[in-house]
Amino acid sequence: MKTRWSIYSILALLAILAMLTGCAAPATQAPATQAPSTQVPVQPTASAARFDPDNEKDSINWDKLDATFGQMPKPSKPYKIGSVMKFMGNPYWQLLAKGMEEEAKKYSMSFDVQAALSESDQSGQLANMETMLEKGYDALLLSPQTDTNLTPAIEKARKMGLLLVNVDDAVLPDAEHFVGPKQYENGIRAADYFKHFFPDGGKVAVIEGQAGVYAARQRTKGFKDTLQGTNFQVVASVPGDWDRQKSLDAATTILQQYPDLIGFYCNNDTMALGVVEAVRNAGKLGKVVIIGTDGIGEAYDSIRKGEMTGTVDSFPELTGQTAVDVAVRLLEGQKIPRAVFSPQNLITKQNVDSPLNPPY
Repeated sequence: MKTRWSIYSILALLAILAMLTGCAAPATQAPATQAPSTQVPVQPTASAARFDPDNEKDSINWDKLDATFGQMPKPSKPYKIGSVMKFMGNPYWQLLAKGMEEEAKKYSMSFDVQAALSESDQSGQLANMETMLEKGYDALLLSPQTDTNLTPAIEKARKMGLLLVNVDDAVLPDAEHFVGPKQYENGIRAADYFKHFFPDGGKVAVIEGQAGVYAARQRTKGFKDTLQGTNFQVVASVPGDWDRQKSLDAATTILQQYPDLIGFYCNNDTMALGVVEAVRNAGKLGKVVIIGTDGIGEAYDSIRKGEMTGTVDSFPELTGQTAVDVAVRLLEGQKIPRAVFSPQNLITKQNVDSPLNPPY
């Protein structure tokens, strides 16, 4: 099983990422602290631009929080934190919830998580959040299935003055606070692998996540933009809807249409593992590159076996810990930047047992 990293054990990661990409977001300077107060979220105006965390100037990297705002404040009361999760059948969301629970427990706070029954159970996730509004939480950490499926409950929560923190993946169009990786950079890291190992270019395909989801859109865009003006040709870009079987079927068709395809980039690891099966069935394991996203344990195992080529690990456990820390800082009155970026790194066979190291 893959070793997971706590906040304190990966402080060296930012320097490594800067060396690899040179695109770490600068810390936004802000007042260190304010007196604790009950935070009422600012109501966004109808004319406000759609929130784009990847390009948000009011941002900070997760490992700059202590240096900018001081050590985590001791909670002034045992806060009650709730999480509205996408789907606990996906190991990524299990790890994210684990990080949240561990961090809440460290500060003797109550934590509860509710999740939808599938990756596409949008109405079920909305019902979960509406139920949670009646349970007296101080803050809710939201990982929506789409950018808008939780809108009715979010409107109610804002009227109640409840602190809401958008955590990863789908992005609320008017989120006041966001914690997660730069999704566009996920795609860049995958594309850079192809550019490094295939200098002459070739045909590649993208298995996209769910249509209309910010993370899927940005990951795909980062990949395609990075390959623009090169000898690479994106011959197919089709949705896999975060589903393993759909991705297997899509990859099977693509491999039949393009027998000279050199590789796939998949918007998450569940879909990448489906692509592994399609490539295996075609007798091309080890000959076709397969890069996923998320960094779940099964993806690490697949890389060790020589099946998946790599995954862009977003360190979900750390992201969950950071989300709780951000919620507490906000509840204690600190003015935290709107977007807090968690780390990421491309994992390959070279660094699969040392994920903080360069991938090649």
